[in-house]
Amino acid sequence: MVLAELGGSISRALQQMSNATVIDEKVLNECLNEITRALLQSDVQFKLVRDMQTNIKKIVNLDDLAAGHNKRKIIQQAIFNELCKMLDPGKPSFTPKKGKTSVVMFVGLQGSGKTTTCTKYAYYHQKKGWRPALVCADTFRAGAFDQLKQNATKAKIPFYGSYTESDPVKIAAEGVERFKEENYDLIIVDTSGRHKQEAALFEEMRQVSEATKPDLVIFVMDSSIGQAAFDQAQAFKQSVSVGAVIVTKMDGHAKGGGALSAVAATKSPVIFIGTGEHMDEFEVFDVKPFVSRLLGMGDLSAFMDKIHEVVPMDQQPELLQKLSEGHFTLRIMYEQFQNILKMGPISQVFSMLPGFSAELMPKGHEKESSAKIKRYMTMMDSMTNEELDSTNPKLMNESRMMRIARGSGRLVREVMDMLEEYKRLAKVWSKMKGLKIPKKGDMNALSRNMNAQHMSKVLPPQMLKQIGGMGGLQNLMKQMGSTKDMMGMFGGGD
Repeated sequence: MVLAELGGSISRALQQMSNATVIDEKVLNECLNEITRALLQSDVQFKLVRDMQTNIKKIVNLDDLAAGHNKRKIIQQAIFNELCKMLDPGKPSFTPKKGKTSVVMFVGLQGSGKTTTCTKYAYYHQKKGWRPALVCADTFRAGAFDQLKQNATKAKIPFYGSYTESDPVKIAAEGVERFKEENYDLIIVDTSGRHKQEAALFEEMRQVSEATKPDLVIFVMDSSIGQAAFDQAQAFKQSVSVGAVIVTKMDGHAKGGGALSAVAATKSPVIFIGTGEHMDEFEVFDVKPFVSRLLGMGDLSAFMDKIHEVVPMDQQPELLQKLSEGHFTLRIMYEQFQNILKMGPISQVFSMLPGFSAELMPKGHEKESSAKIKRYMTMMDSMTNEELDSTNPKLMNESRMMRIARGSGRLVREVMDMLEEYKRLAKVWSKMKGLKIPKKGDMNALSRNMNAQHMSKVLPPQMLKQIGGMGGLQNLMKQMGSTKDMMGMFGGGD
């Protein structure tokens, strides 16, 4: 992800500070200089970075801190708060309500991914129970209506546009009027973009805005825009009342920090970030969890939410029962692989775990890991029920492996690799044996039952080291107890 490098640099600066024997002015300055350098390299505006550094120095006055204070924690908290302040304008954006018609207008430069983002926004709300509809008021770019039509059809969202009418204001007004009559509760208007900021673009935006009277204007910004972000965002804000920002293309290798400067320019919050081309690669942007992940502190509540989203309710008690018995079959491995793939990009999931930096899984490796999981699943599709449900490794003889390889179009060696992965996971799973199954509704029973000592035996050594050894693991267990149901990690819970 775009900000993996920034997050890695900040985490390293904090780690170096933590490794220092004594926290003095020199150590603090070195840490802040490193963070400043990382933010500037990521194209965050100079004034914002300078203000942040000044504020941290005001908050962390080492001379005033008594000997008993945990200076590392105070510095880390100050950095966390200042980064949050940089990204949070202090006022929420307009939130549409189900059953009540809301008009949302999208603005931005050409090439920022505005049309795709309109559909993603509509699709996100459709999944949550809204009735969205799309209006294409972009008559400037050839193919804009075709693109919107294609995206909307794929997502089964109603749309309105015209191949003959050239007046965007007329199309916007007619589309909004029609969908209001049909009782759609979220009407999304896509407007023209230009490669350069032109007076004509801003005039058109103003007219469309007057005709449709949007409840919310969303500024869509490409994360690769760099230092120009602040000025561009400010120019749009002066023409139409921008109420929220969506940052796109956060999956690329661009620096991305400049786009976050748009918050300061528009004094509007970032509400979503686009993390890929697919319809569901669209994340709600929440400042504190985002900064927490940036600093390598994780976001456990989002991790739990992801798991609750992907594990079907009817599978949860059965999965927990198998966990406590220590039985691990190839079928269970197949089901867990399915859940992992549903959770979204692996690096995104990893960044939610405390102690993990998004840098740990570079872009190429993420694709490689997903491809390997899919290969394993293809091989398992060629297995019999007896093979999938057996816990006897001796069952998989040479002739069976050759049959599975032929059936899945893979090599016998790859089938052997998959079985080795199964044995490794079965070994981890067997260590969970004997866990008492909590009663339904007992929120923290599993976390009480599974102590840090138990978990340290289950986790791979590299993972344990990354979390910060036993001390880090104990803190992690405390956090897990205070988030939603710890059982969610293993498919349990309500």
